[in-house]
Amino acid sequence: MKMPLHERIRSDFEGRILGGELAPGDRLPIEQELMQEYGCSRMTVNKALSVLAAAGLIVRRKRAGTFVARPRVHSMVLDVPDIAAQVRERGQDYAYRPIRRVLRGAGEDQEEALLAGCGALMQIDGVHMVDGAPLGVEFRLVSATAVPEIVRADLDSVPPGSWLLQHVPWTEAETRISAVAALGDEARWLGVPAGSPCLCVERRTWRGAERVTYVRQLFLGDAYDMVARFGPGASAR
Repeated sequence: MKMPLHERIRSDFEGRILGGELAPGDRLPIEQELMQEYGCSRMTVNKALSVLAAAGLIVRRKRAGTFVARPRVHSMVLDVPDIAAQVRERGQDYAYRPIRRVLRGAGEDQEEALLAGCGALMQIDGVHMVDGAPLGVEFRLVSATAVPEIVRADLDSVPPGSWLLQHVPWTEAETRISAVAALGDEARWLGVPAGSPCLCVERRTWRGAERVTYVRQLFLGDAYDMVARFGPGASAR
C-alpha cells in the first residue's frame, strides 16, 4: 500500500533528524520549498510538520521558520545542560581537563552491555573546571555504533557533553540525581578529602530506540545546583 504523502514527508525528515543529518538548531526548508519538492499542497506539508512538532522533533516559530528542536527531557522537567555554556553565562572562566579517553568493549556491567550493543564504547573521563578550580568530575560512555564520529572528534577544545549536544540529536533522556560521598579517584580529581559530600547526576539518552550515551557526574555539594520549574500538569518518574 502506497504511503500517504504527508507520512512520507514526516518519515523523510524524521529519518534525517534521528540519523544526525539535521542537527539541533538546523533550519528546515520553508513550506513553499517543501510544496515544490514533494508536489503537494500547503495543507499536506502542514500536516506532516504538525506531527513532527507534536513528537518534539521540530519547533515552528512564526515568521522565523521551522527548526530541528533542541529536545527536552522526556517525563522530567530538566534540560540536558551544557555545563560549559552555563558557566560562561555567569561570567566565569570554564575549562575541561581530560583524564582518560579510550575505545573499548563493554565490561560485565549490564549498563555497558546495553549501551554497546554489538559494538564498542568510547570512554571519556574528565574534570569540569571553573576559574581554575574543579567543579565536577565526569565519567562518560558513548556508543560508537550510535555515534561513530565520537571516535575522531576533537574533544580537547570542546567538552564531550557540549560536542554531543551540538552534533547528535536525541529523543529521550533519563536523569537520576542523588547525594553521594566522593571516594578514591573521584575525591582526588576533585581535590577534596574522601567522603566529601557531592551531588551525583546520572543520565542516559536515546535516539529513538537506540542508546546514545551514559554519563555519571559528581559535583561538589556546595558548588552546583539544579533548578526545575513546572506546573501541576507536569509528570515525573
